[in-house]
Amino acid sequence: MIRYFFILILLASCAVEPEFVPKQYKAVEVASLFADSVSIRAITLMGKNLAFAGSDNTYGIYNAGDTQARASRLRIDSVNTEFRAVAATSNDFFMLGVGDPALLFKTGDSGAMELAYMEEHEKVFYDAMAFWNDMEGIAMGDPTDGCISIIVTRDGGRTWQKLPCSMLPEAAEGEAAFAASNTNISIVGDHAWIATGGVRSRILYSPDKGRTWQVFDTPVVQGEPTQGMYSVAFYDEQLGFAIGGDYTNPEENTANKIRTIDGGKTWQVVGSRMDPGYLSCVQYIPGRKGQELVAVGFQGIWFSNDGGDSFTKISDEPFYTLRFNSDSTAFAAGRNRLAKLTFKE
Repeated sequence: MIRYFFILILLASCAVEPEFVPKQYKAVEVASLFADSVSIRAITLMGKNLAFAGSDNTYGIYNAGDTQARASRLRIDSVNTEFRAVAATSNDFFMLGVGDPALLFKTGDSGAMELAYMEEHEKVFYDAMAFWNDMEGIAMGDPTDGCISIIVTRDGGRTWQKLPCSMLPEAAEGEAAFAASNTNISIVGDHAWIATGGVRSRILYSPDKGRTWQVFDTPVVQGEPTQGMYSVAFYDEQLGFAIGGDYTNPEENTANKIRTIDGGKTWQVVGSRMDPGYLSCVQYIPGRKGQELVAVGFQGIWFSNDGGDSFTKISDEPFYTLRFNSDSTAFAAGRNRLAKLTFKE
């Protein structure tokens, strides 16, 4: 009996993992969920639902249960705020405006949105927001002093503190970021990666939920205010991908896609002089071993099943950003709309 038991253990340990078979997505079905005269660059999953915020003080939620999207406009005196950063915990939704004053709202006890943070500065411009867990979150923006602006919360979003430049790498001349898709920040475990752009386009990295920081150079196209990384995504603690380019020259595809296999310390250009050109958002498809990605922009939807070495255009539909809720469906947002994407082989 004991011998039989050990034979079973040996057989189990020698079991061969099934061979990974890449998807061959060739098309995508686009189903409209919401249409309005609002530009939406920031979405986040809340369980099975989707929360969003955009231009003209607008925010809302798509309820997957009743398949209805409901939008509201926040009354903020005479301020017309454009929200380009959103995030969610198990209990709350957060949205952050881009300009001066920077206004960060969270779900209050009454269910209404309440102001949790305000920053006034002529240079203030926030780009993205994310949470490590239900208590700890981060948002980033352009420099107002000598470093990239980073604010953090450790109490579930009730209060936020701006990190002093003494804790952060010094910003390079002309270094900023793009509020194009709320994907300048990628989080895995305790780690966070921030993609900057412009005249200098680098990666800020924290291994400990924003307590310490390092900065790494990248070979992405840069040197002009409109160039650099627009979106970064990590599949795990080592494998990451960033995409961007120059939105004023969207066909240019030289050095606008880069990949790392060592946690962001070094990056390699992939697919240089191969389409796509400029795109504003890239995301890994969940559960696909980091081999499959989708990238979107105003030029359409692109799919890769070789880790980003090459991409195939599968739709001309324009979107600014997307988030996967399975390995074959995602939510996407763009000018005047939200949509559900279903990928087809």
